[in-house]
Amino acid sequence: MNQFVLDHSRSDDQYLRLFPHIKEIGVIKNSSIRLGGFPYSPATDFEIYYVQDGKFEWCVDGNVFYAYPGDVVILLPGAAFGNPNGVLEIGSFSWIKIEGDGIQQNRYWVPGEWSRLNKEEREQVGSVICSGHPPILQKFTDAGNILKNIQAELSAQSVGYRAKVNGLLDELLIHIARQFTKVTNPGRDFPRTFMEFEQQLRKNLSHQWTVEEMAALIGMGTTLFNERVRSYSGFSPLSYLINIRISQAIKLLKDPDISLTDIALDTGFYSSQHFSTTFKKLTGYTPSQFRKNHLKDK
Repeated sequence: MNQFVLDHSRSDDQYLRLFPHIKEIGVIKNSSIRLGGFPYSPATDFEIYYVQDGKFEWCVDGNVFYAYPGDVVILLPGAAFGNPNGVLEIGSFSWIKIEGDGIQQNRYWVPGEWSRLNKEEREQVGSVICSGHPPILQKFTDAGNILKNIQAELSAQSVGYRAKVNGLLDELLIHIARQFTKVTNPGRDFPRTFMEFEQQLRKNLSHQWTVEEMAALIGMGTTLFNERVRSYSGFSPLSYLINIRISQAIKLLKDPDISLTDIALDTGFYSSQHFSTTFKKLTGYTPSQFRKNHLKDK
């Protein structure tokens, strides 16, 4: 096992002498499974773990999950963390433990006076981080890059490294808070929200949806909603809705017992003619031609 650790509790560790708030920072590169190498125990500070390589089975407060490269685990003071079997698996990860202000038993944490953020900003960042999010942030490589830069500054101890390290810590915490906000804000965590949005549309395709109604489904203004849908799908919201309607119509056309009029109305078209015109424009066939070809192929 290759391990690099700076530990503030060690009297001979001069790298952290200017940083009493950094309790520990390190990297582990483990090439073989070590029994008892990663016990399940309470976090003593605010702790951040970043997976560089490998796959780790980790448990936080009784909840087991798998962490992959780019994933970040965020622990508040007192949170139980480790491998459920105490095993250190093959792979590498970096971590940092930061002391802050707050009451540990209430899982409340804010950056301390070392931070260059003002009091209001520190409380805001701490509030977001402590707001009951899932402990893992997936594919959050920014955190890994910042941790790497902090380690490099501590090792080099170049001119101004104290200010640089504290600035990087602030940057790390801001990135984490913003990432948590994206996870919980449906307007920002758009891929997942988009899937849920599409499911809602499919449940009620016969409804004459307006852009305003669709935007309201996920709590967005129409301008931002238009931008996000275009960016994510390449279509305007109404064009995307039409594509959903056509895909559903194709499924229904395969059932010869459903009339074209019923299909048109069930999928939200104004009339059979509107349905037929739109269907031919997007598929090259009228609904009747498509059904005939499908039944013939069968």
